[in-house]
Amino acid sequence: MVLKIIILKTVLFSKKIVSWRSLKFNHMNQELKLSYTFFKNENELDELEKSLLEKAKEAREKAYAPYSNFYVGCSVLLEDGTISTGNNQENAVFPVGNCAEQVALNWVGANFPNHQIKKIFIVGAPKNNQNIKAVPPCGVCRQTISEYEDKQKHAIEVYFGSISGEIYKVDSIKTMLPFTFNSDFL
Repeated sequence: MVLKIIILKTVLFSKKIVSWRSLKFNHMNQELKLSYTFFKNENELDELEKSLLEKAKEAREKAYAPYSNFYVGCSVLLEDGTISTGNNQENAVFPVGNCAEQVALNWVGANFPNHQIKKIFIVGAPKNNQNIKAVPPCGVCRQTISEYEDKQKHAIEVYFGSISGEIYKVDSIKTMLPFTFNSDFL
């Protein structure tokens, strides 16, 4: 199993990836599939995706990250075309702060509880760095996105990217978090 996980990471983050990829392997008698789309930069995105990227970049600029100096922005597209944003909000008492994804999704959940979330776009980098490496959601944010997918009974397209370089897209957070914990266990 360890070898398979290493192969999985190599495939996901290789600079040699061209467009869509898929990888299957078996674990505990369950087939796991990793499929994603890779974009070299924002020029390969459609107009809606570019708009979501720009909104995430704008939100990132407003982040409060005096401790890590790592700024993250997030944009969320709802079924009616509404775009909401969030950014990371740190606190001197770790881990009291909130990630950009949590801020955006919880705001949507509080203000648009009956609207379906279609897409989420995440961008992060150190404050004064035009990082070209895509920044994926952390484990807590993956679980948060998973909760919203379960709540709405529909997958959310997740884009995670850099300020001026590579971008990845998965059709569901379950691709990045295959063994999710949900209400079925409670």
